[in-house]
Amino acid sequence: MIKDKDKAFFGHPIGLSSLFATEMWERFSYYGMRALLVLFLTATFASGGFQMEELDAFTVYGIFTGLVYLTPIIGGVLADKVLGQRKTIYIGGLTMAVGQFLLSYSSTPTGIDTELRQQLFYAGLGVLIFGNGFFKPNISTMVGELYDNNDPRKDSGFTIFYMGINLGAFFSPLVAGKLGEQVAWHYGFLSAAIGMLVGTIWFFARSHTLGNIGMPPKVKELRNRLAIKDWIHIMLITAGLVGIIFGFIFGWGEVPSDTQSWIIRIVAALGIGYLVTSIVRGTSGKNEWSRIGVIVVLALFNIFFWAGFEQAGTTFNVFARDNTQRLIGNWEIPASWFQGINAIFIVGFAPLFSILWMKLDKKGLNPNTPMKFGWGLTLLSIGFVIMAFGNSIAETGKLISPLWLIMVYMLHTFGELCLSPIGLSMVTKLSPPKLVSTMMGIWMGSFAAGNFIASQMKAISINVEEALGRDISVFWFIAIQTAIAAAILMMLSPWLKKMMKGIK
Repeated sequence: MIKDKDKAFFGHPIGLSSLFATEMWERFSYYGMRALLVLFLTATFASGGFQMEELDAFTVYGIFTGLVYLTPIIGGVLADKVLGQRKTIYIGGLTMAVGQFLLSYSSTPTGIDTELRQQLFYAGLGVLIFGNGFFKPNISTMVGELYDNNDPRKDSGFTIFYMGINLGAFFSPLVAGKLGEQVAWHYGFLSAAIGMLVGTIWFFARSHTLGNIGMPPKVKELRNRLAIKDWIHIMLITAGLVGIIFGFIFGWGEVPSDTQSWIIRIVAALGIGYLVTSIVRGTSGKNEWSRIGVIVVLALFNIFFWAGFEQAGTTFNVFARDNTQRLIGNWEIPASWFQGINAIFIVGFAPLFSILWMKLDKKGLNPNTPMKFGWGLTLLSIGFVIMAFGNSIAETGKLISPLWLIMVYMLHTFGELCLSPIGLSMVTKLSPPKLVSTMMGIWMGSFAAGNFIASQMKAISINVEEALGRDISVFWFIAIQTAIAAAILMMLSPWLKKMMKGIK
């Protein structure tokens, strides 16, 4: 725990500013490529895309964004047991930069055949998936380690950190989206690669502000810089991850399908077994087990939230392209720019929510964490009701005003501010000390499930339509299921509060 300069950054530890900017650049990289992914996959061969069917592109998007949030389980375990958060973040940052450069190269009109371009593109996605797994849970964990568990600034600090995430998410569609859609796809992906390198360099330059937080296990307490051997480990592991992904992408197709299925089952069983064993060994006493139970329950409801929220990259992205009036005079707003609306609302409203939680806490009115989650789900549902009405107008053949999407994104942003930064803070407070990164990885796993389900929502709603024999849009479908989840969680909140055993 850093004791000096404890209020040097808007009343928060100075280390928060370093992690804030590092995460901002990493999210610039991620959201830049995410804004382009479905649009690029469905673009024509002539424009440099892969000309996929919409539902197929949604599936690729869902598998990618799902695995992006699943691999943090691996990164969290390795950080807790072997590497420490700091080394793991460097590995993740460098690996993701390589992945973005691969996406840029594979979308360049180089004259190579489409099949090889696709293999290189999928290799880039795979490298990004593993790089994110090393990076994502550990930087959030380091934010939590800046504070004591019952420090009232902790939720506020995570909300400020969340602003960094969304500053990057706002600017990336403006830059990568503009370059990718209206100049050339590879320039959009290249800007994402450069952003990731900038973030990694910034983390290195500002590491002195973090004290000894995130250093490898068993390192002397006074040491706050990585040694040369640590950097050798970082480079070797980074190269090894890239090599493994290339071997997988180019060799997996040669493995018989039955063997593929067994490999997947064995790896999944080993992974789950190791995860359960780690939790059992790292948890002691009824209080710790009770708190882990809260994390698991809220993770299930977190899936419902992100299954709806992540329509931003699939159905919302296509809706902005095909059903929204985007002309201002002779200039057309890139469809990917709508991906930045949520982020600018986060930046604008996150400080207000941060102040709100502090004010309510002083008055004894601060809602408990499960109730905040319930309000987040409620706001998400209301947003989808509005989206459903907008979609009914678009189905008549009219292009609708951008204000419809803006209103929906605003409501979803309010829901996100009630849930996502609070969830990150909750995991760091409720996890046993030896399992903070591991539990953060599991928390990210709920994002993985939500993201994949999000990509399948349109297909699921089509199946429901056929089963019921009546039309029901994907937006109504999500609105109804999210409202039900919100009601159940609000009823459970008193019980979950008791299970938190005194942690607020």
